[in-house]
Amino acid sequence: MPLARINLSSNVSPEAVRAISDTVYESLRTVVGVPEGDKFQIITRHSSDELIYPAEGYLGITYSPEMVFIQVTWNTGRTVEIKKAFYRAVADGIHEKTGVRKEDIVISLTDVAREDWSFGNGEMQYAPK
Repeated sequence: MPLARINLSSNVSPEAVRAISDTVYESLRTVVGVPEGDKFQIITRHSSDELIYPAEGYLGITYSPEMVFIQVTWNTGRTVEIKKAFYRAVADGIHEKTGVRKEDIVISLTDVAREDWSFGNGEMQYAPK
């Protein structure tokens, strides 16, 4: 039940946007074990002045205007090893499919409880029992 927000430049081609979207979903499926069909994503394109990053770099990593910001909200409880594998799978997959530098792929994870979701009808489908 993850929700992925993908923010990128308005210059990115529709094919690359699709490849990025598919890579995030495939990584959630193969690395994290998300069920098939559980693909909820919000993709937002931005002008160059709306994607802000440290021009001088951060933590020894330098960035370019091709930055891709990915934020995934998912259920709490995933191990550090799973999170590391997810980061790697997303960065490797996006790089392989689009040529975007791995340095330009920033990923943030937000852990929430199962009851913090409503998938429609104003209901808490995963209410505590």
